[in-house]
Amino acid sequence: MKTTKIAVLVLTIAVALFILIPSLSWADDGGALYKAKCAACHGADGAGKPAAKIPALNGPEVKAKSDADLVSAISGTAKHPAPVKGLSADDAKAIVTFVRTLQK
Repeated sequence: MKTTKIAVLVLTIAVALFILIPSLSWADDGGALYKAKCAACHGADGAGKPAAKIPALNGPEVKAKSDADLVSAISGTAKHPAPVKGLSADDAKAIVTFVRTLQK
């Protein structure tokens, strides 16, 4: 009986880690991409530069946008003054995931 409970506990932990670890690494990738491609203009904390008309990514306007809108802006398929070149759709989604963490 005890062995069964321990086996179920270990299996549950293994499944939880299997589910969580890929999503955590994806967020880390988004953070690295943000730092390399976006932070120079928008700032490490996403505060932007109002004097240079570079919008804050942690403000209410960006919070209100859907993930699809942000991916579109990053990849240049929407009106965006400086679309990030050379990013795959997955890279853009990873950046959006990271930007959402700046908004909390």
